[in-house]
Amino acid sequence: MKYILLVFIGACSYGILSTIVKLAYSQGYSAAEVIGGQMVFGFLLTWLPALFFLRTKPPKHLLLLLTAVGLVVGTTGIMYYNALQYIPASLAILLLFQFTWMGVLAESIMSRKLPDKLTLASLILLIVGTILAGGLLENGGLAQFHLVGVWFGLLSAVSYTLFIIFSGKTALSVNPWLRSSSMSTGSLLLTCLIYPPVFLIDGTLLDGLFPYVFLLALFGVLIPTACFNFGVPHVGAGMAAILGAAELPMAVFASSIVLHETVTWLQISGVIVILLGIVLPKLLQRRKIKPAATSYQTKNPPEWS
Repeated sequence: MKYILLVFIGACSYGILSTIVKLAYSQGYSAAEVIGGQMVFGFLLTWLPALFFLRTKPPKHLLLLLTAVGLVVGTTGIMYYNALQYIPASLAILLLFQFTWMGVLAESIMSRKLPDKLTLASLILLIVGTILAGGLLENGGLAQFHLVGVWFGLLSAVSYTLFIIFSGKTALSVNPWLRSSSMSTGSLLLTCLIYPPVFLIDGTLLDGLFPYVFLLALFGVLIPTACFNFGVPHVGAGMAAILGAAELPMAVFASSIVLHETVTWLQISGVIVILLGIVLPKLLQRRKIKPAATSYQTKNPPEWS
């Protein structure tokens, strides 16, 4: 249960990001400054706890492999934040949420097993709830689509799916804190190549950018990466994709409280449907029905307590 809770917390943490990004954009900061700042401080935050585990001396090739996985994490942020520049947040997160079925599909292909009926039922609820909560049926709906923004949104879903898969299968013998820090290193390297961190020397950071990028690093790098690295190896990529749907309800809640955006009853009903889709496997498990995560769990994952 604790591993399911960790993945759930990580997903909720991701849900806060769109609100923080919109606040930063409203203050005139660019995508380069926002993304770059997040990755710089994410790198620092993840390496602070990791320093206490360096004595374990994991093989260098595993750390390099995890750094390569970090490129996927960086790609997700770059694609999603750029999508927010072209399309409304409700549509951007709707596109990102395609990872729910992408993750289950990818896990089915790798395991050569079809998803069971319980997993499919959860996915149907998540898709319906996402359409409702994302506001696709109101506020202009399809008219708000911008081709460039759509491509960025879909690519963010693909890269997020890969992150979920890799975080549950790559270098499981390495301590999760070291796994998180190695991934953040890869994210930082990719981001610096695309967006050189000039904000570190031109005064922008201390001129108001710091609070935004620090919060993005906390909720977008440290918390979710650590939670996923601890939890996904135990629940599997398929179940993690379902639990990841908690991101949208949190995004709707945060935008309503912080940005004072109007939340319609249709969106609230979508949030309820999403939450039902998330808890459905656990509810049926308590009735002694085989849980959806069973066919996806990794055999004997390492215990980190």
